[in-house]
Amino acid sequence: MPSFPVALRALTLPFAALLALSSAPVARAAEPAPPKGFVALSDVDPTIVQEMRYATAHNFTGHRVDGYRRPVCLLTRPAAKALRAAQRVVLRRGYTLKVYDCYRPRRAVADFVAWAKDLGDERMKEEFYPRVEKSRLFEDGYIAEKSGHSRGSTMDVTLVRLPVRPTRPYVPGERLVPCHAPRAERFPDNSVDMGTGFDCFDTLAHTLDPRVQGAQRVHRLLLKSVLENAGFRNLAEEWWHYTLREEPFPDTYFDFPVR
Repeated sequence: MPSFPVALRALTLPFAALLALSSAPVARAAEPAPPKGFVALSDVDPTIVQEMRYATAHNFTGHRVDGYRRPVCLLTRPAAKALRAAQRVVLRRGYTLKVYDCYRPRRAVADFVAWAKDLGDERMKEEFYPRVEKSRLFEDGYIAEKSGHSRGSTMDVTLVRLPVRPTRPYVPGERLVPCHAPRAERFPDNSVDMGTGFDCFDTLAHTLDPRVQGAQRVHRLLLKSVLENAGFRNLAEEWWHYTLREEPFPDTYFDFPVR
């Protein structure tokens, strides 16, 4: 018959093995990587300003969107090169381009959809959709199950007057102002006055809305003409939304994270 210490060691061995197993690192499934043909915009043109809103809480959801690990702009190489050509034009006119969003993973689009279905979460309504009921965001076309951004050749872009002054950080919980309010009252974006803020769910954000006149219209038309000459097409409902006409992945929606 084994002595008590020997028997005790025999009893504790399985527990020690189990403890070692529980503390071992858990293997994670490999995440998809960007396919050949995608680049960081900063590697193609570091002069274009980046303010990647979905990597922050300052967007219509009020939270950092799933899939945005880093606040960087990723695009297909042809889209990045075309944007560089547009940047050269606006620089000569005293402006720089600024992107708010570029490639968008499918998981981020799914995050938008889940948020839109949660009718109780309206923490950002006062700024981004003050005149639209959240229950109508799908019906009115502001949220969709798919996004051209996931193909890698679409970006949300604006103009900033040189020299560039930084936009102050958004403070979660701060008082919100409607995106269609006069520029002096809206969140102090460093872009030129386009008539509404970025991601404004409102008909006033339609690129050629006739109510937008004066300097606001001039800015919209300047952005539109420069980007169209560089090979992009505008989404008529959003003055900031442009897609490369000859995009290399017209039927593929990617889901690698932005990092």
